[in-house]
Amino acid sequence: MLIAGGSLVGMTAAMLLGCHGVASLVVERHAGAAIHPRAAFLLQRTMEILRGAGLEEQVRAGSHAQFEPDGAIMSAETLAGRELAWHLANVNDGVRDMSPCERLFVTQIGLEPMLRERAEALGADVRYGTELADFAQDATGVTAVVRDRASGATREVRARYLVAADGPRSAVRERLGIAMTGRGVFSNAVTIYFAADVEPLLRGRNLSVVLIRNAELTGFFRVEKPYRSGFLVVHSVGDPDAPVTDVWDVDERRCVELVRAGLGVADIPVSIEDIMRWEARADVAERLSDGRVFLVGDAAHVMPPYGGYGGNTGIHDAHNLAWKLAAVLDGACGPELLDTYDPERRPVGRFTTEQGYARYVTRAAPYLAPRGVEPIVDDLEIDLGTRVCSPAVVADDPADDAVYVPAREARARPGTRAPHVWLERDGRRISTVDLLGERFILLCGPQSERWLEPPVAATGLDVVPVGAGAIGDPDYAFLRAYAITPSGAVLVRPDGIVAWRAASSDAGAPEALPAALDAVRFRSAATATRD
Repeated sequence: MLIAGGSLVGMTAAMLLGCHGVASLVVERHAGAAIHPRAAFLLQRTMEILRGAGLEEQVRAGSHAQFEPDGAIMSAETLAGRELAWHLANVNDGVRDMSPCERLFVTQIGLEPMLRERAEALGADVRYGTELADFAQDATGVTAVVRDRASGATREVRARYLVAADGPRSAVRERLGIAMTGRGVFSNAVTIYFAADVEPLLRGRNLSVVLIRNAELTGFFRVEKPYRSGFLVVHSVGDPDAPVTDVWDVDERRCVELVRAGLGVADIPVSIEDIMRWEARADVAERLSDGRVFLVGDAAHVMPPYGGYGGNTGIHDAHNLAWKLAAVLDGACGPELLDTYDPERRPVGRFTTEQGYARYVTRAAPYLAPRGVEPIVDDLEIDLGTRVCSPAVVADDPADDAVYVPAREARARPGTRAPHVWLERDGRRISTVDLLGERFILLCGPQSERWLEPPVAATGLDVVPVGAGAIGDPDYAFLRAYAITPSGAVLVRPDGIVAWRAASSDAGAPEALPAALDAVRFRSAATATRD
């Protein structure tokens, strides 16, 4: 497997492929991991993915070393001045029961080395300072030329598939002629990395993100322990109702002025450590795959950093794709399974991008509202309520193509994430999430006898009765959460998505399962291809 791009999403893709036993070559044009301490807001689904890869505890420890947990997201005129609105008083309020994991902040400069170490332990070959110079695909694979940027030396590599995680200006996407569609660029923004003693200005408030809106600028702050440094994103300057949105023409002196204007203290000592210029956009690629090439992360969709969805959505792309590539490579599924990546992830990418844009307009740029904006959906639905539709899911209602459902009402609906329920194994508490990830699995109620009979046994599925035998259901929550009777069952894919559900074992459901499993795995096609 060849992965172009070794930042957050590319390295996650390498790690997740490694979890499925697939080695990869990662080429990253930069000389090393992220050098800017960009804050990543990791949502619960992302933390579940990292939990499955064995990184949850390490990432949590890194987060707590950098930021206070359970911080707030609020708007203010300045950090020292008048508060305007509290968007989230605590980033984990009202969601702790939905997952074994919590939302947290961590810097990419801290997270990416963890991902790399884990990816390399699982077989990834990571080459920094190396770029993808050229590639061509044929019926059996991708031939690529990679170039060492320091020496200029090139070599040819051969891979079965290419994963493009090469960012918002993806050279791979451009080479394939795939256009981006959406809102376009609405700000030439800057991120100003600075050092200043801001702890007194926090006044004891645990603030994860502070959105700033005043007569001087619109943007947001992130500061990290021990509150002597951070960054300020500036989207616009001047009158917030008719702002100047191109702020790239700034020097160090102007950046000091902007930081002080955001802090609300005119004479505070400020030193500028770096300035990063970037385009604020809300766009999605017109397709996420082309033959043996797949777009993930910012190569697939670019969204404003309001809600923190960009990195999470990219990680979820990689999670959806990694098991499919592995299953096709080892012959467990037919190659048509890979055709489901685009119809499953592009609608979710479009939905999430529009939600990021809606938050940007509502919180930072109301002057854009006349151009149209989608109604804001709760963060929980964006994180845990999204739903995929493709032939890799046997839907209860094939005509229903809703991209999300209320997460608390999903109840193992095919196409949605298998719900979290606390269970018990060997006297220890585990989540249903901990049972998933390596193979297709059949979770069934305590009256599981018919799911253990020959029609199902012949499939080779892992059948896990819940509430009887080795897996206990001490709170009697499993059946309710999965909307099945004691004799029902739910088929879950390796990425934790419900592929099929039978409310009970009546009406021939166990006999129907093998055909449903073959359908979502494209087994007929796999057999025909091998023959």
